[in-house]
Amino acid sequence: MNGFPSTPAPKHVTLLGYGGLLPFIVLALLIPFSLDYRTLFAIALVNYGAVILSFVGALHWGFAMTMRDMSAKQRSDRFIWSVIPALIAWIATLLPMPLGCLLLVIGLVVHLRQDRKLLRVISLPAWYMPMRLRLTLVASVCLLLAALVEALPS
Repeated sequence: MNGFPSTPAPKHVTLLGYGGLLPFIVLALLIPFSLDYRTLFAIALVNYGAVILSFVGALHWGFAMTMRDMSAKQRSDRFIWSVIPALIAWIATLLPMPLGCLLLVIGLVVHLRQDRKLLRVISLPAWYMPMRLRLTLVASVCLLLAALVEALPS
């Protein structure tokens, strides 16, 4: 369901969204090339991924509060789902780095599926899902590459 005209994302949304990938990219690149600070960068990457996963989960809380074209059951489902990414993210911060990264990737992909499910219920701007897909893809690749580097023997 998409009731919005097919317009590009506002410039500030594009800058903020794709700018949010910079920590993923920079940290994923620093991990294999900085032995002295590798542990710090690995922790920073997992923690940043956890923050982002929590953020995207909170979007569903906002949708549940503000969208009028939802049934009570759909609204309740969105409220319930909205806290699950934060719980997944929290667990990811407690795991060894490679497993934490893997759990974050799973959380991001499952959340993308929840976004697709949401589209059957409410109208979102046409740019929303393509942007979410690209953001999820880049963040997931960064997390997976960093986990692979960390898991391999030095």
